[in-house]
Amino acid sequence: MPVPSLSCALGARLCAALLGAAALAAPTLVAAQAAYPSKSIRLIVPFPPGGGTDMIARTVAQKIADQNQWTLVVDNRPGAGGNLGVDAASKAPADGYTLVMGQTSNLAINPSLYAKLPYDPLKDLAPVALVSSSPIVMAVRTSSPYKTFADLLAAAKGKPDHITLGYSGNGTVAHLSGELVQNAAGIKLRHIPYKGAAQAMTDVVGGQIDLYMSSVPTLLGQVRNGKLRVLAITSAQRSSQLPDTPTLAESGYKGFEAVTWFGILAPAGTPAPIVAQLNKAINQALQHPEVAEKLRSEGGDVLGGTAEQFGQLLRTEVPRWAKIVKDSGASLD
Repeated sequence: MPVPSLSCALGARLCAALLGAAALAAPTLVAAQAAYPSKSIRLIVPFPPGGGTDMIARTVAQKIADQNQWTLVVDNRPGAGGNLGVDAASKAPADGYTLVMGQTSNLAINPSLYAKLPYDPLKDLAPVALVSSSPIVMAVRTSSPYKTFADLLAAAKGKPDHITLGYSGNGTVAHLSGELVQNAAGIKLRHIPYKGAAQAMTDVVGGQIDLYMSSVPTLLGQVRNGKLRVLAITSAQRSSQLPDTPTLAESGYKGFEAVTWFGILAPAGTPAPIVAQLNKAINQALQHPEVAEKLRSEGGDVLGGTAEQFGQLLRTEVPRWAKIVKDSGASLD
C-alpha cells in the first residue's frame, strides 16, 4: 500500500503548528519540552540483529543521532513475532525515551492472529512517523532446480507438502504472503518458521530448506553476491533493485500485492510536542541523501510523513490484515 511521503514544506508547517501550540501549554510542559532529550533514547527493534528491520532502524537512528547530537541506543528484543519488543515499548514510560520500530506484522497482523495480545497497537502506542516499506520476495539458492516461479509451482503440485518454505516468525507478512500464494496457486508447501533472518538465510543458501520468503532488504545482499535467486516479488510493480524479477501479478495472479511497512512509535500518552520533535527528526533523517540511498539500495521505499498519516495507515491496515488472517485460517496462542 503506497503511503504519500510528506513534503518538506508541509512538514515544516505542521511541526511549527504543533510546537506553537506547545508554547501555550503549562509552563512545566514547555520546560520539559525545551529540555528534551536530556538523556539517551532507546529504540527497540523487536527482531534479532542482522535482519531487515534491524538494518532500517540502525540506519535511521544513526542519522538522527548525527543530525541532532542525540544519543540513540538500538535495543534488539526479539520473540513472539515481534510481540515482546512492541509490548515492552507499549508499557514503557510515555516520556519520549523509549521508541519502537514497528512493522506490518506486529502492528497490523498480530492483533487478529493471536488470541491474546498483550498490547493494542491502536490504543497503547502513539505513531510517530513511517519510515520505509518493502515487498516480500521468494528466493531459492542459486543451485536450486527451480529456475522460475513456474518451475516451483509445477514441482509443488507434483509433490504436495514436500517443498520446504522458510520465513522469520509466525504471523509475519512473509508467512501470510506464503499462505496467500499457496491459496492462490492451489499448492501446499511445508512451512519452516525461524526466529530470525540470519539462520534462515544460512539454511536456504546451504540447501537445508528449498525456499525462503522475506523482505527485499533482508535478502538483497545474498542475491547480489550470487548465493540466492529470486523467483517472484509480491509488490504491484517490479522492484528497481530487482528489475528482472516478475511480480506475482505478472505471473498470473492479478491484483496480488503484499508489502511490509516500517514505522517508529512511542508509548501512548507521550506528549504531543515530543512526538512532533521526534517526527521532525525522523523526517529530516529520511530526507538525507545518504539515508534515502541506503534504504533504496537495500530494496526499500522511503516514506516519512506526519504522525497523523501513520495513524491513519494503522486504522486501515489492521482490518485489512484481519481479513487476510481469517481467510488463511492462521492463528497463534
